[in-house]
Amino acid sequence: ARAWIGFAAMCLGMFMAVLDIQVVVTSLPAIRAALDIPAELMSWIQTAYLIAEVIAIPLTGLLTRALGMRELFAAATSVFTLASLGCAMSGGFGPLIAWRVVQGFSGGMLIPLVFAAVFLMFPLRLQGFATTLAGMVAVLAPTTGPVVGGWITQSASWHWLFLVNVGPGILACLLGATLLGRDRADRSLLRTLDLAGLMLLAVCLAALEIGLKEAPTFGWRTAPILGLFGLSLAAGALFVRRTARRPQPVVALGSFRERGFAVGCALSFILGMGLYGSVYLMPVFLAFVRGHGPLAIGLVMLVTGVTQLATSPAAVALERRAPARGLTVIGFALFGTGLAMSAFATRDTDFDGMFWPQVVRGASIMLCLLPPTRLALGGLPPGEVPDASGLFNLMRNL
Repeated sequence: ARAWIGFAAMCLGMFMAVLDIQVVVTSLPAIRAALDIPAELMSWIQTAYLIAEVIAIPLTGLLTRALGMRELFAAATSVFTLASLGCAMSGGFGPLIAWRVVQGFSGGMLIPLVFAAVFLMFPLRLQGFATTLAGMVAVLAPTTGPVVGGWITQSASWHWLFLVNVGPGILACLLGATLLGRDRADRSLLRTLDLAGLMLLAVCLAALEIGLKEAPTFGWRTAPILGLFGLSLAAGALFVRRTARRPQPVVALGSFRERGFAVGCALSFILGMGLYGSVYLMPVFLAFVRGHGPLAIGLVMLVTGVTQLATSPAAVALERRAPARGLTVIGFALFGTGLAMSAFATRDTDFDGMFWPQVVRGASIMLCLLPPTRLALGGLPPGEVPDASGLFNLMRNL
């Protein structure tokens, strides 16, 4: 019971971190108006969070080995909660962006921590259910985000988009710090931290994300964008070379030698692409083309989450009894079919036209997540799981 309640607290922390991305999306106009932010700078409210998050995710493995899972979870949740309070109290663009960076960095650690905990805390017979719980939280959060954000925006001020994290954050931190088991920690890893490798990793990921963000504005072949992509490629190559020669690297890349892990990461990356197209771009279409408000957008998108919730028990049962390879093929075939069904949408498409594509995608998401997660992490030694979980989740978030 202690383990399950502690794990539920970790899932609550991850839910807040994932929810905070989407809950803000539908409310950016309200934040912009309140803080008088120029239109061309508004997207940095999201970009700052995402860049910090994607840098933090691969570092989670090292920090887990250095601090222990319980201590790292408590620290990350505390910082995330304080940063949420800082975002709510921000009176201008600069302070808000600074707090979003802190929020994204601490929140990014909560995602791989949960998936690593599945294989570190539970025996084999319980890992399927624990993976399902974590997967439901990871995918339901962005699906329900527009509903939560829309309701908050229409019924309260934009400050509550961030203040809503404070209560659950305190609860998750207390439960995790009290109920999670204490595991072995090696503090010496912090003293020998490869700062140059950490800087190369940060430059690689940040330059890539900024380049992808600004390319549609400046042009894909312009000098600034090509420079950012070149910087990202060079920093990434130097990071891999340095990592291969270090006895204690920032991120252990050795798991990629395992075929199952490499294939699982590739599938995670593909799933991330599909989720972005179906979950993150739908609110943009519904807002700017259909003219819906935040709450109406959330209600349209809720179909995916309800379907996923309803089909999760069947996915768990199948995952225990059927080969992972076959389930993965079926899951991605269904997910691709649901995406293809949306290709026939027009500017007049609304709830009715989006209903069945969402049902098909919602029914397939757990089959796209459960088998690849076990394929990637289930066969690794416990000592490799924290780093591998960070890399696995990095692929999906990228």
